[in-house]
Amino acid sequence: MSAPIDTAGDADLLDQQVHAGSLVAASQWTLIWHKFSRHRLAMVALVVVVLIYLVAAFAEFLAPYDPGKFDPRYTFAPPQQIHLFLTDDEGTRFAPHVLGFKSQVDPKSFRRLFQPDPEKVIPIGFFVEGQPYKFWGIWEANRHFLGPVDKADPFFLIGGDRLGRDLLSRTIHGTRISMSIGLVGVTLSLIIGLILGGISGYRGGLIDRVIQRVIEFIRSVPTIPLWLGLAAAMPKDWPPLQIYFAILIILSLIGWTEIARVVRGRFLSLRREDFVIAARLDGVSEFRLIMRHMMPSLYSHIIAAITLAIPNMILAETALSFLGLGLQPPIVSWGVLLQDAQNLRAITQAPWLFVPGICVVVAVLALNFLGDGVRDAADPYAK
Repeated sequence: MSAPIDTAGDADLLDQQVHAGSLVAASQWTLIWHKFSRHRLAMVALVVVVLIYLVAAFAEFLAPYDPGKFDPRYTFAPPQQIHLFLTDDEGTRFAPHVLGFKSQVDPKSFRRLFQPDPEKVIPIGFFVEGQPYKFWGIWEANRHFLGPVDKADPFFLIGGDRLGRDLLSRTIHGTRISMSIGLVGVTLSLIIGLILGGISGYRGGLIDRVIQRVIEFIRSVPTIPLWLGLAAAMPKDWPPLQIYFAILIILSLIGWTEIARVVRGRFLSLRREDFVIAARLDGVSEFRLIMRHMMPSLYSHIIAAITLAIPNMILAETALSFLGLGLQPPIVSWGVLLQDAQNLRAITQAPWLFVPGICVVVAVLALNFLGDGVRDAADPYAK
């Protein structure tokens, strides 16, 4: 009696062969994406990073309040829990809400104490009217993604700070500053690193030695004292926006060395390749040789270097602002928000002030995992 034919196995084998055949003729970017998509942790990190940057892009709409709005009645107000169902005389129904506060001042410590008030029900909803704002500084609007139906009611999902400001709104707005510093700072570092690293690797000789000695000098200087010295050199009377751009320039002047070394190494290996030698013998100009023949092979490595460098930029800004030498109020960044968590009271009585620190950890881990996935996928032919 003949053995049964495994048609399912043959179909799977045929699909694998067709898929393998399609990959043989695929472009480098298709191969990179195919390998990257199989890195599950990197895919999850990609989703997290995209969500973080979406929060940064739509900060005004997502934040319930303006980051500068304060109310002394709710100093260090604790987080309010969202309740989905409301039970009253009409029965139990679906009605998202939070409970208001009952507050009193401790006669001994003069500290305001808060307790949930079951009699004060604050309905919440989506796309509610609230404080007016200018979206991206262009369009005027007053709709917020989530907030109290009555904008006069208190709403502190993750608590309030020492001035009675909503920490959630300030953390959302801080996402824009902290994440943009990482992205813009790395972009400036990338430009400097590509130019100097490319010149160093392509030209070689004396130019290469001079650039490498400059890189070694910058990397030999202790990082934190260098940051402190450059940040302390900024005039105290500068406006916040000017300080913001100064911090970007400082971080870029320090962070370009690693990218320059990566680019130099790749150029040193590529300039001996057959296609580069053939293009040079064919009379191709140096600019066209670099931009059309050598640079495309660096794109995947550049993306990996960027995703691994952004976390360092974010941590650098956070450290400088936490020490009081970086961004200063009224600018809101994660580092600025963590300044309120430096005292003992924050540790013992208001632990929610550490939420911006959790955001830093999540963003840095997600970017590192994303960078690891891109770095592994940069060589799609490696096993």
